[in-house]
Amino acid sequence: MSINQNQKTVMRNIPGMMNRNERFAQTEHADNVGATTRRIVTYFMREKKLVICMLAIVIFGTLCGIYAPSLQSSAVDIIAGVKSGVLSHTLLLMLSVYLLYSVCGLLQGLFSARLSQNVVKRMREELFGKIMELPVRYLDTHSHGDVMSRMTNDIENISTTVSQSLPSLFSGVLTITGTVAIMMWYCWQLALLSLATVLLTFLATKILSGRVRRFSRQRQMLLGQLNGTVEEMVSGYRTVVAYNHQKITTDDFCATADSLTKAGIKTDIFSGVMGPVMNCIGNIGFVIIAAFGGYFSVNGLLSVGVISAFIVYAKQFSRPINEIAQIYGQLQTAIAGAERVFAVLDEEEEDKNGRELAKEEEAAVTFKNVCFSYEAERPVIKNFTLTVPTGKKIALVGATGSGKTTIVNLLMRFYETDSGEICINRQNIRDVSRGSLRQNIAIVLQDTVLFSDTVRSNLKYGNDGATEEQLAAAVEMSQCREMIGFLPQGYDTVLTGSGANISQGQRQLLAIARAFVANPKILILDEATSNVDTRTEKAIQDAMQHIMQGRTSIVIAHRLSTIRDSDLIVVMDHGEIAESGGHEALLAKKGRYYELYMTQYAGFAT
Repeated sequence: MSINQNQKTVMRNIPGMMNRNERFAQTEHADNVGATTRRIVTYFMREKKLVICMLAIVIFGTLCGIYAPSLQSSAVDIIAGVKSGVLSHTLLLMLSVYLLYSVCGLLQGLFSARLSQNVVKRMREELFGKIMELPVRYLDTHSHGDVMSRMTNDIENISTTVSQSLPSLFSGVLTITGTVAIMMWYCWQLALLSLATVLLTFLATKILSGRVRRFSRQRQMLLGQLNGTVEEMVSGYRTVVAYNHQKITTDDFCATADSLTKAGIKTDIFSGVMGPVMNCIGNIGFVIIAAFGGYFSVNGLLSVGVISAFIVYAKQFSRPINEIAQIYGQLQTAIAGAERVFAVLDEEEEDKNGRELAKEEEAAVTFKNVCFSYEAERPVIKNFTLTVPTGKKIALVGATGSGKTTIVNLLMRFYETDSGEICINRQNIRDVSRGSLRQNIAIVLQDTVLFSDTVRSNLKYGNDGATEEQLAAAVEMSQCREMIGFLPQGYDTVLTGSGANISQGQRQLLAIARAFVANPKILILDEATSNVDTRTEKAIQDAMQHIMQGRTSIVIAHRLSTIRDSDLIVVMDHGEIAESGGHEALLAKKGRYYELYMTQYAGFAT
């Protein structure tokens, strides 16, 4: 539904609509890493079998990796003659252990890929389902491109991290634990000396991780804004070109892209620095082992084989730390993306509770002292009182921003009234479930929305059980039978790009036919004939007279010629009823309606 002028003031709360200082100030806030991580873990708990299998493989592979250097130590000592044993058997066993280690690595990758896809599939389904349950207010006040970015980029970041980073994290933690244990068993003095570098590792990680976290969050937010800019430019490209705004639009895009690039560079720099820093710290550990290991060996405390094993274990110990440091940036990006996803999942859903709308032949609509505002202290509708009798056609007219579309928003319960009540047959719609309410109302908007599906599926969108006879009757009444007949596959023609392969006027005709197929008790037409020519408009008006017989109809129109035969014309001005009556009576009053009419048909200056 098109957004009322009063609604547009709410748009400043949209991510991407704020100014740059506000945007960067927002990114300084720390992430709630702990809560987000715990929430991500709950998704893994739903895949217990896969998690258990992967952990078992990781544990067995880690044990193989820890056991293999001890076999190397034995082989070296056998060669040096300080230990008895069969060298060939030891080498064969070492080869078998390394082969098992490699097989475990392969299986770990397969299971982690399956686990990541299952987790992300569940998360993606929950997010899409949540979006379908959000109130209209949320999508009116949030950039569509940003919402799409959460569905695509943020989810994909989580998928990449789960499949690539988490297995390394699990195996790394186990490897570090096992390696420390066996190093302490061999020689606790040398183990403590070599582990002294851990303090340097933690210090470097703490310094760099904060910057990675901050710029990851900033990058994800800017990426959502960039997607929103692209989505708006593509959908409004004709307007951009018509007003020669290509350069301004490009400059705005480049400014956002530059900010995104800077945030991305900073994130990658601090993420990339971690690896070299950890390698440097690891090399310091090798120096310590070589110096003190040689000293212990000279004094007979260690054998050469144990020193060689210590070097391997030190490398094994530093490798997972380096990997964890290198994937830390990915983890932070995934956590930042997960936060954005969870932010949507935590939004309050549209309340679907309520009773069924009473099944009656009548469908009288009554507005009683209705007040409403999109923002506090800025009322849009003021003490609106109106009765629409059953089967009557009521027209709402007035200047842009007078509140006509808002009345429809309230009747459809896209928004809730601040005070007053709206009743259908004396039943307050607040007590009626939104699903039941909307099943009895069909609406045709000025901004036509069709879906990338067949013409038949679009026509049956509001009534899946419609028969071919009902479709044919609706198509005939809406004057689009000939148009459908010219389509390549008729009713089975697929509308690409939400109807991009047909004209705007043809899309409007199909939208009107879709409302006819729904067979509602209440019909709302919001500038329903705004995109058709005068001849087609006359034919549609004749069809509307037939379809609106016995139905309560509310028509919003700027073309006053389309509502001359209305049972009641209500003129709105700044959210209030300025005057009401029949066409001729309102003209005779020479009031607000007279001014609107003469502006259109007598050439008065606007």
